[in-house]
Amino acid sequence: MQPRRLRLTKRAKIFIATSAVLAATASVTVAQAGEDARKCGAFETITMGKYYINNNLWGQNDGTGTQCVWDNSRNGNTISWGTDYSWTSKPGEENSVKSYSSSVLGWHWGWKVDKASTELPVRVGDRKPINTRWEFSVSSNPGTMNVAYDLWLHNKNNADWPDQPTDELMIWLNRQGGAGPLGSKVATVSLGGATWDLYEGDIGWKVHSFVRTSNTTKATLNLDDFTHELVRRNLLSNSKYISGIEAGTEVFRGTGRLDTKAYSVDVT
Repeated sequence: MQPRRLRLTKRAKIFIATSAVLAATASVTVAQAGEDARKCGAFETITMGKYYINNNLWGQNDGTGTQCVWDNSRNGNTISWGTDYSWTSKPGEENSVKSYSSSVLGWHWGWKVDKASTELPVRVGDRKPINTRWEFSVSSNPGTMNVAYDLWLHNKNNADWPDQPTDELMIWLNRQGGAGPLGSKVATVSLGGATWDLYEGDIGWKVHSFVRTSNTTKATLNLDDFTHELVRRNLLSNSKYISGIEAGTEVFRGTGRLDTKAYSVDVT
């Protein structure tokens, strides 16, 4: 069976249940970049300018293991960071995601960095360029995982921690070990100089996944191209707001490492 992004109704329940706890403890868990080089506790974070690195272990109860994150450097809006992990699955949970350690810009069940500095939210219909660059490496045998952007969208421009999103947009740049997205394939499209398979699913909010047909470790994209493609296909409304932009690795199982050499997002 292909490991796919399954059981995500459980993810929704975990996010909603833990959001209040995370909001309450944000002042404790957020550390300044360089203050402590390595964070291994669930949902511990490291601020890096307008971003923060989140050791997001939302599916840890489906497995046994550890994961850590650390910061390397920041130069203006460009950051470098890393994560390593080792996960085994409990019986019956081999195809469930254990973690999504990631860089967060903007909303993630609340705001941990000054909202004004994030340049978000952005209304989809305004067609503002959202330019991003990501260069990374994965270990030679990283297990079953993907490296992907994860965008959150809401009906309103003032979403806070209790507000469930209406849409989630994933952009998979790299996948290993047979990992696959939620839902069913509906199209193959060309965007940003590459070809992508588009999948559609629903877990209480709509999940749109663009999966690159060939792996890469370097991308320069305008995220507006992807939301506009969904609008063009009547899969997303122009009235929605992009509230959060994340970039990291979803791990199903295995031992490995992701090193982000350079990452940036700029809304213009």
